[in-house]
Amino acid sequence: MSSQRFAGKVALVTGSTGIGAAAARALAAEGASVFVVSRTADHARELAETIPGARWQAADLAHEEAAESAVRGCVDAFGRLDCLFNVAGISGRRFGDGPVHELAAEGWDTVMAANLRSMFLVTRATVRQMLAQGGGAVLNMSSILADHPSAPLFSTHAYAASKGAINAFSLAVAAHYARDGIRVNVIAPALVATPMSQRTQQDPEILDYVRRRQPLAAGPLTAEDLVGTVLYLLSDDSRMVTGQVLAVDAGWSIGGG
Repeated sequence: MSSQRFAGKVALVTGSTGIGAAAARALAAEGASVFVVSRTADHARELAETIPGARWQAADLAHEEAAESAVRGCVDAFGRLDCLFNVAGISGRRFGDGPVHELAAEGWDTVMAANLRSMFLVTRATVRQMLAQGGGAVLNMSSILADHPSAPLFSTHAYAASKGAINAFSLAVAAHYARDGIRVNVIAPALVATPMSQRTQQDPEILDYVRRRQPLAAGPLTAEDLVGTVLYLLSDDSRMVTGQVLAVDAGWSIGGG
């Protein structure tokens, strides 16, 4: 039987596939009331239908009113908001992300909106709610590429910049609101097998590299490989942990294999 670390707590998860889906199910299994937000209504609804009591909302979180509405929707549904897991984001390659000498301005703007602006807007609305409640936990999604780049196989420079900015933003927010009982941490995974990473999963050269760089997994991580860390950082088990960037990378950041 799983623990009930989240009994009586409300969790908002942005993103409804891959890591977001695995985390939402795990949070619910440990007692949380789960509110799922995704830009794609079908994905959000389909995930929520697999989780007893879950609610959902479709929203493009890069838009200010949509982000505010999503947080309001969660609070209206469940009365409060205790945990936020900011997962939603994109890789940006199809929008023109790449090495800086080839990087389209549109690609930069699109990635920053989807990965950084959306996370800022949801965090801002959530922190306002948590200030009124007297505390809570926020977990933001970064990437190992923010601090450990790997050229030329992973050369999306806007993506890396967005994740580095998430790290800096999260630490600043954690420092400011610690006195208010609001904890803010970051999870930074290496390559995870999700719908977003389909291109890399189909590239033999990249897969060979990842098998060597992520020796603990001998290949890509699974979404479930991150769940234990997500639950720890959102639960009271980590009540004295804030302002930390925790890499879940199967060995990538220490040189891999």
